[in-house]
Amino acid sequence: MNKTITEGALTFTFAVGAEADKYDDWSFYRNQFQQGCSVDNKAVDLLCEFDRNAWLIEVKDYRLHARTKAVDLADEVAIKVRDTLAGLVAASVGANDPHERAFARRMVRAQRMRVVCHIEQPARSSRLRPRVIEPDKLRLKLRTLLKAIDAHPTVIDKNRKDASLPWQVT
Repeated sequence: MNKTITEGALTFTFAVGAEADKYDDWSFYRNQFQQGCSVDNKAVDLLCEFDRNAWLIEVKDYRLHARTKAVDLADEVAIKVRDTLAGLVAASVGANDPHERAFARRMVRAQRMRVVCHIEQPARSSRLRPRVIEPDKLRLKLRTLLKAIDAHPTVIDKNRKDASLPWQVT
């Protein structure tokens, strides 16, 4: 059975055999980890474990609302990946929910970590709604920031299909 997760206006349909979840909905993240270490820990949107690969997926949808944060998007994603990895290690030994603890253990023990930034932008650029983020430049900066975790991060949108991803987006 394929699992589906809705993030904003996007629906992610995962391959049979893939385990996926919204990490920022986890009880461990919200109740134990988010305010830990006296800082506001960040989180990627989705986690997926499939075929011994751990996927950390950040979703950005700028089709209706333009990006307003001052921090660079690549820096934001890198911080979320770092904090999520720390949270997964902690959850793998300390999560109260057995499902979350087991899923975190599978993620931490994966053979390969993969980072994906799924970004949607307006179909047509205009002065009012410009296409601000250039996927190739974002991918290059993420590659530099995350090379110790994933030397080849993916930047994708729902119109660019990638057969290596164990999900589809509508």
